[in-house]
Amino acid sequence: MGGAAMFAGLAATLVVAEHLPDFKSTHNLNDIRSIFTGALLLWITGVLDDRLELTALVKLGAQLVAAGVMSWQGVTLLWLPIPGVGNVVLASPLNVIVTVIILLVSINAVNFIDGLDGLAAGVVAIAGTAFFVYCYRLWFGHGIEAAAPAAMLSAITVGICVGFLLHNSHPARIFMGDSGSMLLGLLLAGSCISFLAEVDPDSLARQLGGERSAVYASTPLYLAVLLPALIIALPLADLSMAVARRILRGQSPFAADKGHFHHRLLRIGHTHPRAVLVMYFWSALLSFGAVAYSVAPSGRTILIIGALAISGLILLFAPHITDEKWRWRRR
Repeated sequence: MGGAAMFAGLAATLVVAEHLPDFKSTHNLNDIRSIFTGALLLWITGVLDDRLELTALVKLGAQLVAAGVMSWQGVTLLWLPIPGVGNVVLASPLNVIVTVIILLVSINAVNFIDGLDGLAAGVVAIAGTAFFVYCYRLWFGHGIEAAAPAAMLSAITVGICVGFLLHNSHPARIFMGDSGSMLLGLLLAGSCISFLAEVDPDSLARQLGGERSAVYASTPLYLAVLLPALIIALPLADLSMAVARRILRGQSPFAADKGHFHHRLLRIGHTHPRAVLVMYFWSALLSFGAVAYSVAPSGRTILIIGALAISGLILLFAPHITDEKWRWRRR
């Protein structure tokens, strides 16, 4: 039931934000109110599931309702940044369908990685920090005030996660449950969608020096919109593999198993804390790498990201490398 504390933190922060002069006078908080409504519906569903063990179809139905309510209240994708094409405007009802799909994928992606102490909260905190940096840069660096609600939502999400990690790090004293993991997934995707719903692509192009530059600057949002993002690529990949694995076995996509990334890390010899740190590293590399490329889309940036990825692979396979070294010494 740790999700109750997370939701209380969200509600308290929004009450304070409503009275901040800067936000109250200059920024549209309608998106934030809409996301709060969806978060409330999803949190209630999560609490009921944590207490009564709802079926997968009931949870999916509740997620559809929450996503639909958010979209109906105005949190809807209006355009997509497509590399090589430019900014593509989405007409109704396609924008609503795409919005609901993105929200569902993000909610379940975060829910699926909540398997180790501190894992889901840490990964979402890293992703939220990267997206906050991106929005804050556009807000203050380029004067695009429409990025303010997304920046505030990202900051709130990070604060919720960091506060929760104090009690959820290994060995955990409290667990978020579905009420917390689904809430985090919705907030993360909601901040991305709010950005694309509020920011005018023509204004973004003018501020950043042309549509091509604007599309490059939207790099962190490509998959955040189409799949939901490099910003949550790790939980998304885990979700995709889990669904495929279970369907091939003839199981329900929502059936629990021990094949997630974090379970595999434990099996190859990582300790619990080190497995979580490996997941943190890859989340940070993907999310901050996307933000770095949006700022400086050059070959040097790609080389740095590639070098860090090689370091991450060495860290990933460290237990296997160590075992092989000891076998060679014994021989």
